[in-house]
Amino acid sequence: MPKPLVIVESPAKARTIAGYLGQEYVVESSIGHVRDLPASPAEVPEEYRSGEMARLAGVDPENDFKTIYISRGRAKDQIKKLRLLLKDASELYLATDEDREGESIAWHLHEVLKPRVPVRRMVFHEITPQAIQRAVDESRDIDLPLVDAQETRRIVDRLYGWELSPVLWRRVRQGLSAGRVQSVATRLVVERERERMAFRPAGWSDLEGDFVPAASDDDDRVAFTAGLHAVDDRRVADRNSFDQQGNLKKPDVVVLDEAGATGLAARLDGKPFTVTSVEQRPWTERPKPPFMTSTLQQAASSKLRWGAARTMQVAQRLYENGYITYMRTDSTTLSETAINAARAAIASRYGQEFLADGPRQYARKVKNAQEAHEAIRPAGDEFRSPEEVSAAVDVDEARLYDLIWRRTVASQMRDALGQRTSVVLAATSSTGERVDFQTSGTVITFAGHRRAYGEGDDVDEGASDEQDRRLPPLVEGDVLDANELRVRSHTTSPPNRYTEASLVKALEELGIGRPSTYAAILSTIQDRGYVFKRGSSLIPTWLAFAVIGLLETHFPRLVDYRFTAELEDDLDAIARREKERVPWLRDFYFGDAPATDGKAGLRALVTVKLDEIDAREVNSFPIGTTEDGDDVVVRVGRYGPYLQKGEERASIPEDLPPDELTVARALELLAEPSGDRALGEDPDTGLQVFAKAGRFGPYVQLGEQEEGSKVRPKTASLFKSMTLDSVTLEDALRLLQLPRTVGADEDGNEITALNGRYGPYIKRKEDTRSLDSEDELFTVSLEHALAMFAAPKLRRGQQRVAAPPLKELGEDPVSGKPVVVKEGRFGPYVTDGETNASLRAGDSVEEITMERAAELLADRRAKGPTKKAARKKAAASKKATKKATAAKQAAKKKKPE
Repeated sequence: MPKPLVIVESPAKARTIAGYLGQEYVVESSIGHVRDLPASPAEVPEEYRSGEMARLAGVDPENDFKTIYISRGRAKDQIKKLRLLLKDASELYLATDEDREGESIAWHLHEVLKPRVPVRRMVFHEITPQAIQRAVDESRDIDLPLVDAQETRRIVDRLYGWELSPVLWRRVRQGLSAGRVQSVATRLVVERERERMAFRPAGWSDLEGDFVPAASDDDDRVAFTAGLHAVDDRRVADRNSFDQQGNLKKPDVVVLDEAGATGLAARLDGKPFTVTSVEQRPWTERPKPPFMTSTLQQAASSKLRWGAARTMQVAQRLYENGYITYMRTDSTTLSETAINAARAAIASRYGQEFLADGPRQYARKVKNAQEAHEAIRPAGDEFRSPEEVSAAVDVDEARLYDLIWRRTVASQMRDALGQRTSVVLAATSSTGERVDFQTSGTVITFAGHRRAYGEGDDVDEGASDEQDRRLPPLVEGDVLDANELRVRSHTTSPPNRYTEASLVKALEELGIGRPSTYAAILSTIQDRGYVFKRGSSLIPTWLAFAVIGLLETHFPRLVDYRFTAELEDDLDAIARREKERVPWLRDFYFGDAPATDGKAGLRALVTVKLDEIDAREVNSFPIGTTEDGDDVVVRVGRYGPYLQKGEERASIPEDLPPDELTVARALELLAEPSGDRALGEDPDTGLQVFAKAGRFGPYVQLGEQEEGSKVRPKTASLFKSMTLDSVTLEDALRLLQLPRTVGADEDGNEITALNGRYGPYIKRKEDTRSLDSEDELFTVSLEHALAMFAAPKLRRGQQRVAAPPLKELGEDPVSGKPVVVKEGRFGPYVTDGETNASLRAGDSVEEITMERAAELLADRRAKGPTKKAARKKAAASKKATKKATAAKQAAKKKKPE
C-alpha cells in the first residue's frame, strides 16, 4: 500500500519524527538545501553562459531577475533517493522548518521532485507526538510570498557580494568578500576599535571609609563601607564625569588627585560623621522574557562562555530530538499550553507562593512574518525537568536545556522583592571642608523568579555592588566613627570591545540580520580574516579597517545601518504580501536616480571608476608622528599589514590589536632586526651569505642576484628550531648544502636528503621516506637510508610514533573524549580524535582554554565535513542508492504475475 512521504531537513529530525508517526508514514531527510545558485560562472549550465546570467552566476537582472538553481554533490544523490521514494507515495508532506528559509527549502523540493501526488506543507515549532500529529492534521499549502521573501534575500545577497567584492579585489586584496550583513557587522567592530584608538584616559582619586555607629560596646557595632560623594556641596568626580577624550563633562565637579585625596583623608582623621539622610524604598525586579534566538546566544555567552555557533549547534540537537521548541525565532510569546506547563513546574518545584498572580506574556512588536511565533522553551505539554533530560543527553545539551528551562519557568514567577536603603554621612575636616559620604544597599526579602533564574549576569547587566549589601539600622542624627579612610585611585577605561553576544545584541537592536543568520555572520567575519578573538573579545584586523574604510568612503549607503535595517523590513513586507518581489528588486538594483544620489540603485553605486579609488589611501592608516617629525603609517599590503616610517618597514604581529599599536610600540617593531643581515663570507665561493625574512618564512641566501641576470642565488629555509636573530654563518653554510647526497644503492640510484613542505625526507627516484627530525638531514647514513627503503612504505602518519600533544585541555563536552592541542602541517590545532579545528588569529597554545577549544570544535562541526569527507560520504550514499535501486528492480522481477 502506498504511504505518505514526509520530508524533513535533517536525518536526526527524520529519526525522531518517524518514531512518532509510526509505520504508516515514510520519513526521509532532504539533508538541508537541495539546490542553490551556482557557486561560480563555471557551474552555470552551458545554455545560460552569456551576459549577466554568467557574470552574476545564476542571476539575470535584465530578465526580471530570473535565477538558475543547481544541485551538487550530496544533494544530487539525495534527490534521486527522494524521487524513488516518491514513486510509491500516496501523498507528499514537506515538513521543513517553519521559518522563511524552511519555506524556501520546501518550495525547492517541490520544484525538483515535481510530485504527481497531493502536496501539503507541514509546520511545527516543537517535535513532540502531539505537535507532529497536529501538523499533519493542520497541513497547508506552500506560502509563496514567504518563499518570495527568502529568494529575494538570496538574490540580494548575491548581487551585493558579486558587485562589491571585485572592487575590494582590485583596491585592497585579491579574494576578499563583501556581504550585505557581514560588512555591516564588521563595521560595528571596526567603529568600536576606532573609539578605543581615539580614547584618552582620565585619572582621579577619591576616598572610601569603613564606618561603625559610635557606641560604647564595640562588639555590637556593625561596620559598613561608604564612598566620598561631595566636597563643599560639589560632587566628586567618578567615571561618568569624563568623556572619551578624558575631558570633564561638567566644570563644577571636584577632581582629586592622589595627593589631594591623601591630604583630605588626613584632615578628616578622628572627625565624627553624622547621618544626614536615610531613604528607604521598596525594590522590585520583574522576570525577563523567555528566550528568543539572540537572547539565548547572549545568555549562553555570559553564563556558559559559549560562542554563537556552539550555542546554535547544541540547540539544534535539542530541537531535533524533541527537547525544546524551534530555536530560530525572534518572538518572546508563550502559548497557553507552555504557560500552563511552566506554572505547573513552578508549583511542583518551588511552591504556590512563587507563582505569578496570572499568566505573563511578553509580546514584542515583531514584523517578521517568516519567524516562528513562540519563544524558545522546553517542548511538550509538560516540561521535562533538567534532571530527567540530563540523564538522556550529553553535557552541553544538558547545560543548555537547564538554562532554557529555568528562563522559561522564571518568566511565569512572581517579581523579586526587596528593600533599597540609601544613606548620606557628613563630616567637617580640620580646615572647615564639609564632606559627604554615600552608600546604599539592597536587601532581597523575596527571591521570586530568582529562585529559578539568577539575574544580574547576562550581557551588559552586571550585578550591582549594592545588591544584598546589609546596612545597620540608622536614623538621621546618628553619630558614626570612621575606622579607616582609604585613598582609591581610578582611571577611565575605553569602551568595551564587542563579544559575540554583545555584537548579536547590537545587530538585533539595529534591526540587522535575523535569528537564523547571526551565528553564520559571526563565523564568516572571523573566517574571512576581518575579525579575530582574544578571549571573548572581537578584535578587527587592519584588513577590516581597509575594507570598511573603502566601503564607508565610496559606498556609504551600502554599509549604512539604517539602510540595511530598512532592507530587512522590505523583505518582511514581501513576506506579508505588501510588496512584490520583482518591482522591489528592480528598484534596489537599478534605481531611478543617478549615481551621485544617495538613493541610487546598487548597479549605479558600483559603477564608480576604479581609478577614482586611491588604493594607497584606502590601505594607509596614520598612527602618529615621532619626536623627530617622522610620520608612522600602517599599510595593508598584499602579504599583510606592515609599518612604514620613511624608508623603514616592519611587519605587524597578527595578534596585535590596532588600539595597542601606538607610536612607541611602532618604533619598537621598526627597531627589531628585519632579518636581512649579512652573516659572513662563504670560504668556498667568496660570496656573502645573508639571512632574510621571506613570504614563506625565514631563509638564508648565498650571494645576491646580479642586475639583469635571470639566475637566482641559492637559498635554503631555516629549520623550525632556528630564528633569524640567532642563525649563524656555520648554520647557514650547512643549510645551503641541502639537498645532501647520502649515497647510491646497488643499482646506482642516487639517494638524497631534502627538506620539503611536509618536513624532512629522503628520496630515491620517485620513492620517498620521511625522517624523524630536520637534524637527520645531515646525519642519516647510507646504510640507514637503504634500511628505510627496504621496509614497506606505510601511509602518512604510520611511519613514526605520533608526536606528543602540545597541551592537554580536558574532556570535550560533546564527544566525551580528551581534547589536546597538536602541531599540524598548517599550525597548531585542537582535536578530540574525531574533529580537528585550527587555532585562529589571537589564539595561542599557551593561553587556550578548554572552553575556547570546545568553541572551535563546535564551529568546525557546525560547518559539516570537509570537502574530502563529504565526497567520500557522497560516494557511499550514491553506492547505497544504486544498491537499493537494483534490489528494488530485482524484487519487482520476482513479484508473481
